[in-house]
Amino acid sequence: MVNERVTARYMQMDSMFNLGSVVVSRPGRKAGRIVTNKIRLGPMGVVMLDELLAAGAATGAAAVVYVMAAARVVRQYERGVVFRLGRLRKDVRGPGFTMIIPGVDRLRKVNMQIVTMPVPAQDGITRDNVTVRVDAVIYFKVADAADAVVRVEDYRFAVSQMAQTSLRSIIGKSDLDDLLSNREKLNQGLELMLDSPAVGWGVSIDRVEIKDVSLPETMKRSMARQAEADRERRARVINADAELQASKKLAEAAGVMSEQPAALQLRLLQTVVAVAAEKNSTLVLPFPVELLRFLERAAQPQGQAQPQAQAPAQAESPPQVQAEPEPRLPRVDEPPGLTAEQPPAVTG
Repeated sequence: MVNERVTARYMQMDSMFNLGSVVVSRPGRKAGRIVTNKIRLGPMGVVMLDELLAAGAATGAAAVVYVMAAARVVRQYERGVVFRLGRLRKDVRGPGFTMIIPGVDRLRKVNMQIVTMPVPAQDGITRDNVTVRVDAVIYFKVADAADAVVRVEDYRFAVSQMAQTSLRSIIGKSDLDDLLSNREKLNQGLELMLDSPAVGWGVSIDRVEIKDVSLPETMKRSMARQAEADRERRARVINADAELQASKKLAEAAGVMSEQPAALQLRLLQTVVAVAAEKNSTLVLPFPVELLRFLERAAQPQGQAQPQAQAPAQAESPPQVQAEPEPRLPRVDEPPGLTAEQPPAVTG
């Protein structure tokens, strides 16, 4: 039934285009072999078949070229922003395989990873008039791919310039001690200054860190001297405090020993034992303290009597009278009547 339909269709085409003769034989067995239908194509049929095959191949090639031109692959850490005839499409392409219209659509990929950007060192003057050089580092990422592409030309360059200006502003508002010791507060202030304009660009500031603070050599030497003087002051205060505590303890020990005189002798003997334990050539001769006190008391009345004996002697001595100078006798070569009180007259 099928063979008859094919044969009839081919005969209709043959009558129209003169494709060739048709020989139809029903399937069957003859001499141990299967007999099938045989179709003989004329010259016109061969040409049409070649044209059909060529058209099919051209269509397949065009489809392959179209697919290759329209196919795009977006990575896991990227997002695709599509512009159709210059107009932004609302749908942002996610990671994976996607298609666009070649020549009409333009796909721009945006990296969504955290970016580490060093801020160049900035020279500035602190609030207490100290020249410093400060550099920092910024960690940020794109939160909205469409805003990062549409609202700013180059969001990386914009964040870099904003970071430099904000860092100089922070330097001018801070003291040197804050830059050296209170960096956490400065980092938070710098992050707030950067995050305010970056939100409109579709960028989120993750972290800002001040990396290094460079000081002039003169300031370094001054700070070293200040630190050395502060350490010396603390050492002296600690030493004085130790002396005060030791003096208080010695005063308490003296009070206890004054109640028991034998305690002083025992302390003296302990000192002698401690000195004799060392291998040295020192000879220790204990001298009683009571003997020294006796000699001091014996010498005290004599010292008080001498000033009292000298006082009446000075009161009885008569006042001394200065003697008048004796008159000088005239010399032999001097004229008579010329004395020391009357100088010779000078005539012109």
